[in-house]
Amino acid sequence: MSQPNLTADQILALAVEALEDVKGDKITVLNVSKHTDMMDYMVICTGTSKRHVGGLGQNVIEHLKTNGLQPLGSEGRGTGSDWVLVDLHDVVVHVMTEEARAFYDLEKLWDIKPESM
Repeated sequence: MSQPNLTADQILALAVEALEDVKGDKITVLNVSKHTDMMDYMVICTGTSKRHVGGLGQNVIEHLKTNGLQPLGSEGRGTGSDWVLVDLHDVVVHVMTEEARAFYDLEKLWDIKPESM
């Protein structure tokens, strides 16, 4: 599913690196490959404000483009949203405010133990 020049693990590492570079908080990686064929990994990250959430999402997009991967799409950027989603082929990144993350509780929804990074 990913573009030939980057593996899912490489995309994951670049996405996490991009989130860490701009102080993403509570970065969680879920391996969903056994539960869906739409993606291998889901990354969930908390931003401190709606502006920070947007900046984290934008940094992920720019960092992956710099490394040769054109994201499939994104939602919630530039709207002052409390949730930004970035689709990176085999990796989907969710960046949320603390309130949105607690409300939607994606970790519980998927009921998968997070992998340590």
